[in-house]
Amino acid sequence: MQRLAKIARSLVELFPERHLYVRSGGAMKAFVLTTRKQLIIAGAVAGGALWMGVCTAAMLVNLLSASSADREIAKLKAQSERYVADRQARLDSAMARLNAAGSSGADAAASIEKRHAALALLLTDVKGAPGAAEALTPAINRALAGQDASPVRRVEMVRIGQEQLLEAADSFAKSRADRLRLAFRMAGLSPSSFSDGAGSLGGPLIESKDPRALAAVLDVDDDFAVRIQRAARDLSEAKALAAAANDLPLARPTSNTQQTSGFGVRFDPFTRRPAYHSGLDFSGGYATPIYSTGPGVVAYVGQRSGYGNVVEIDHGRGLKTRYAHLSGFSVQRGQRVAIGQRIASMGSTGRSTGTHLHYEVWVNGRAQNPGRFLKAGQYVLQAAD
Repeated sequence: MQRLAKIARSLVELFPERHLYVRSGGAMKAFVLTTRKQLIIAGAVAGGALWMGVCTAAMLVNLLSASSADREIAKLKAQSERYVADRQARLDSAMARLNAAGSSGADAAASIEKRHAALALLLTDVKGAPGAAEALTPAINRALAGQDASPVRRVEMVRIGQEQLLEAADSFAKSRADRLRLAFRMAGLSPSSFSDGAGSLGGPLIESKDPRALAAVLDVDDDFAVRIQRAARDLSEAKALAAAANDLPLARPTSNTQQTSGFGVRFDPFTRRPAYHSGLDFSGGYATPIYSTGPGVVAYVGQRSGYGNVVEIDHGRGLKTRYAHLSGFSVQRGQRVAIGQRIASMGSTGRSTGTHLHYEVWVNGRAQNPGRFLKAGQYVLQAAD
């Protein structure tokens, strides 16, 4: 009660009784504002102020909420626009790829056809070469595999098969050319003198110095033209060396006989002293057949001092073979003979101690070791196999 009384006294002190005098038209009116009335007015003013504050706060909250919602709506709208733009870009890209796929498919087919034509020209030169079928068949089988795949995959596999077939043809040509070059070196001959530098492709002569010119002629890409050029060069060299090897005296002059004397210095059977022996000796029975070791023309048939009965064959390119101590002849001078053709019979004429064949090989007027030619011939046969 004391506290309430104290509060009442404080309110009285804060709101003491006030008198208001209002003059209007010469008349004066007096108003008395008691503490009670002042408290009522103050309460009304405070209530109004509170109401205005609450309304203002509510309006501010509504404004802030509306701004946040607008921002969220704007954000969602931007995301939607980006999504639509992304989908449209993907659709445009897909349509572009589809159109490009159609044109690229036609371009790929045209490119494959042109490559096929170039390969056909190249493989025309390979056809019939010894070992070509065995070397190229695996690549051909791989190129023909996958016929049940999709069209796009089949086109790609054909392209890959063409690459593999070209690689196999190039490897075959290079391997064959390398083996033939080695055979020539084994015989003591220079391979470059038997192979020409120009290369032919599919019949017509195409100069291969500039791959771009070859690419323009074949209408293929430069890289494929370079590989075609390399394979054609190797094939041309292999063909030239093979043709030259067919003209060389690389075969054995006799069959089922044994070599008894080698090339070089040996003890002479008559003087028993070291002497130069310019060929190989093969022992055998009387009248054993003697064969031409390579194609050529019979240059001499008759007798020579120390050699007895002799047949000499000119094989061209400065190569000549001599068959001595013969008992009889099967050819005559000027006659063309083939490799393996019988030309004479074994005997013991001239400076001889028994029935045998003395065989010599001459290159540009100088006697060479015939054993090297026989080894080269065996190597050529292995290369052909």
